[in-house]
Amino acid sequence: MKHYSYVVVGGGMAADSAIKGFREVDGTGSIALIASENFPPYDRPPLTKALWTGKKTLDKVWRQTASHGADLYLNQRVTAIDPAAKRVRDDQGLEYEYDKLLLATGGTPRELPFGKGLIRYYRTMADYQALREQADKGGRFAVIGGGFIGSELAAALAMHKQEVTIIFPGKGICANIFPPGLVDHLNNYFHEKGVVVLNGEEVSDVQASGNSRQVKMKSGKSIEVDHIVAGIGIKPNVELAEKAGLEIDNGIVVGEDLQTSHADIYAAGDVATFTNSYLGGRLRVEHEDNTNTMGKAAGRSMAGKPQPYDHIPMFYSDLFDLGYEAAGRLDSRYQMVEDWKEQPYKKGVVYYLDDGHLRGVLLWNVWDEVDAARDLIRSVGPKVANQMPGKI
Repeated sequence: MKHYSYVVVGGGMAADSAIKGFREVDGTGSIALIASENFPPYDRPPLTKALWTGKKTLDKVWRQTASHGADLYLNQRVTAIDPAAKRVRDDQGLEYEYDKLLLATGGTPRELPFGKGLIRYYRTMADYQALREQADKGGRFAVIGGGFIGSELAAALAMHKQEVTIIFPGKGICANIFPPGLVDHLNNYFHEKGVVVLNGEEVSDVQASGNSRQVKMKSGKSIEVDHIVAGIGIKPNVELAEKAGLEIDNGIVVGEDLQTSHADIYAAGDVATFTNSYLGGRLRVEHEDNTNTMGKAAGRSMAGKPQPYDHIPMFYSDLFDLGYEAAGRLDSRYQMVEDWKEQPYKKGVVYYLDDGHLRGVLLWNVWDEVDAARDLIRSVGPKVANQMPGKI
């Protein structure tokens, strides 16, 4: 049995960032990273963005984790944690002792209860490689899901000159975070770019039809495609933590130092649920900025330099020629104050108010203002809707 100062379960961006955090404080402590993927840690956003547009090549996404002195155990899955003995066991029967343990287990794509083996649920490098191979050969693609991942996948495939249909039950693309007018604009914009937008449609079944796939909807409509890819959200991988007796609430619950309910176990990234008073309480965030920042903060905390985690996450997206950045919490159920700088939906700022509290800011084709948005969210005092335009 090997003993390590730090054992990290998970091989994503949070895991790599934590290792960097360890090294900022502790230059010599031994580190093990145990990951179920057969790849070392890599940047995930390019899988739906820059790798498709040519802005980044595959050799530029790897995060060089081993260069920080970590032992990487790839294609191995941790199956049990013994908090009392401070050890973990993997599916190879190997055990590892730790002084401190980080759970950066991420999430698993949500799946539909039909079409097993016919739908690719997009998440990993292997998914990118398989989908890119299919797109390079050409074909008709159905994208299930109209949120963050689904919209990026549809745009990426369409820019790759494929026939694309995007299907989702909501009113429009990213309707859960954008104002209705902007949602309608996006629907029309995708249509202009050659994407068939089937909004208000819920997929009810997927069946093989020779070499093709039949996608059936509850409305009775059906389409025939060659490939189906889905981006309908993830479920946080909490099973290990649950078995170990850690507190769970839509993820692994962590305190301000990112420690779980067990003193020597921490969590970070997509799997961790944390409290942020600026953003209205407890939340779990599935974006790159939070993953990287939280991972590093967890690493520093585990190595003996804790700081309260009060970071306001940001995220961004590129959809054909459109782009945006956002800070905080975007939710279309909030009061949304729109401040379009030119013609509507070309360039502007949307403020998200929750009972007078500013929770989020959307910067639509507005750049280099994320820090200003964060400062505005942190600023003291109630916010009045008609006074928001012009703040950024």
